[in-house]
Amino acid sequence: MKRREFITLLGGAAAWPLAARAQQGNSIRRIGVLLPASPNDQAFQAWFAAFLRALQKLGWTVDQNLLIDVRWATANPVEIRRHASDLASMAPNLILAHGDSTAVPLQQATRTVPIVFVIVSDPAALGLVDSFARPGGNATGFMSEEFSMAGKRLELLKQVAPAVKRIGVLLDSSHPAGSAEYGVAQALAPSIGVDVTPITMRDAAQIQSAITVFANKANAGLILTPSNLAPLYRDLIVQIAAQHALPAIYFQRVFASAGGLISYGPDFQTLYQQAAGYVDRILKGEKTGDLPVQAPTKYELVINLKTAKALGLEIPPTLLARADEVIE
Repeated sequence: MKRREFITLLGGAAAWPLAARAQQGNSIRRIGVLLPASPNDQAFQAWFAAFLRALQKLGWTVDQNLLIDVRWATANPVEIRRHASDLASMAPNLILAHGDSTAVPLQQATRTVPIVFVIVSDPAALGLVDSFARPGGNATGFMSEEFSMAGKRLELLKQVAPAVKRIGVLLDSSHPAGSAEYGVAQALAPSIGVDVTPITMRDAAQIQSAITVFANKANAGLILTPSNLAPLYRDLIVQIAAQHALPAIYFQRVFASAGGLISYGPDFQTLYQQAAGYVDRILKGEKTGDLPVQAPTKYELVINLKTAKALGLEIPPTLLARADEVIE
């Protein structure tokens, strides 16, 4: 989505000056949005635009019955905490949060303002909810994926690159998805004839060094698990995989779009649309703690044929037929 189109969709109310808006009456609802990205991030623009379109279909129009304060906090934890505290202090009717990195600081900032999160790894383990069925507090929303998807990615990588015998699982040890998905891959690996090795991500230099060392032996491949670090080092990871001719599978479409071989993961746009449904229900009076946490229902497979050709890989026709998108 082009930035001009995104701004047009959002309208003129990216923030609400409280005094200036007061005369518009109590019928207007105010929501905050906290995103761990920069305003020019096209993926986040597309997801948020889908959220706005879904709200429009539910009868919410920006600057008429809805005001939105969007905070582009980048991936900087200090900035995220600052914006989380600021949004909470403004006491909006609700705050939308993307991912672990924003949902946790938001709930630390407020236990009263309703929070709808999207793309959170394990909200129960993070302490955001009491249980998936009955969240109980001021937060609910949509998980990033089920950990069993790590097994599906392992199988897909083996189909695309049958010669792969050693697979490095890139993970963030501080992220719940990392160790959980590595455990799933480790359990499945013997049945499909591969060995898996954890590769912990910390910073750019360490990521480059660890992948380079792992790539020194033949028949290697990579799986990237969801984490807060992965989007930050997206281009670096894709470039290193290409440099060492490593077949790699990623958890999100944007990695394949950036040159990664293949991605399999939840459709984030659909999750944002579903989040709009929860926002609508809460703004109309339902209790946040009564709305169950939901796992994704739609996953998408993206294959980058250009990268496959560069690696000398022939993608099975059956897999191409199943793909939601083929990049040529």
